[in-house]
Amino acid sequence: MTGGGAQHRGDAPSAWPASLGPSTSDAAALARTLLARCTFPAPGTAVVCGVSGGADSSALLVLAVFAGCDATAVHVDHGLRDGSAAEAAVVERLADLVGARFVARTAVVPPGANLEARARAARHGALGPDALLGHTADDQAETVLLALVRGAGLAGLAGIAAGRHPILGLRRAETMALVTALGLCTVNDPTNHSAAHRRNRVRHELLPLLDAIAERDVAAVIARQAALLRDDAGLLEALSAGVDPTDARALALAPAPLARRAVRRWLAPTLGGYPPDAAAVERVLAVARGEVLACEVAGPGPGPVRIARSHRKLRVTGGERGEELKKVDETGQRPRKWPSPPN
Repeated sequence: MTGGGAQHRGDAPSAWPASLGPSTSDAAALARTLLARCTFPAPGTAVVCGVSGGADSSALLVLAVFAGCDATAVHVDHGLRDGSAAEAAVVERLADLVGARFVARTAVVPPGANLEARARAARHGALGPDALLGHTADDQAETVLLALVRGAGLAGLAGIAAGRHPILGLRRAETMALVTALGLCTVNDPTNHSAAHRRNRVRHELLPLLDAIAERDVAAVIARQAALLRDDAGLLEALSAGVDPTDARALALAPAPLARRAVRRWLAPTLGGYPPDAAAVERVLAVARGEVLACEVAGPGPGPVRIARSHRKLRVTGGERGEELKKVDETGQRPRKWPSPPN
């Protein structure tokens, strides 16, 4: 099952599930209004919906069925809270109510730092790469703010991509209004209110404070800005594809935004799928410019990854200690700057 394929706005939903009440009800009218702002795949597409039982993911499943998708609700139990296994029964009842299939899975959360990130990775692994997720515009705003305080670049500030998130244009209050109008039983996860998780503090403390200071709905503003930044990031990423990160001279001459992206894209597979941080990228660019012979970047294993320059080519080698030696370009000249664009 997949959530792939062309996406469309839900302007022409399929039949309203009779089990949810009459199609003329206020709940059905609300669902139609919300569906018009969603981006579900075409009717008949088989989709997996990650459903925790909360209001957002429950609304995701209801709207997926209403959009005509062939939906399967998948509940993932991390086993991190007492009674979490019983929440699968709530999701199973909802799936049965709306005419969707149901699958219950368990996920083992490995030990380590950042429990929230580890649990999310385990959940996504259990759901599969194409599962639809119930993130809203409020989640988008929280994600962008968290990326901002983490020091993320443009890609991080662009937030969540819409692809697997068909209800990203909705607000949390709207998903709650829908499940309330339908009289659905939902799961209340107590960890969503714990100040131990930074996202919760952004949700319950920072965003309300920003609303009060700005005297406006800041989450909506941030979500809109994220969409604009994602377009910009996409353009820069496409342009950076023309830069060969192993060609030292080409990398040194490229505009910095393109060169940085080329380096991140090149090294990400070597670093376990994660791009290097900004400081590591700058060290690699210094190698490309001939300012040093080699540098080291923290790798996924116990030792660092070494990037060295030889015969105008950058190469990734093992975890030997890199020598930070001053060196000019092999031609004896410093690489010239990228030509200025015409006026």
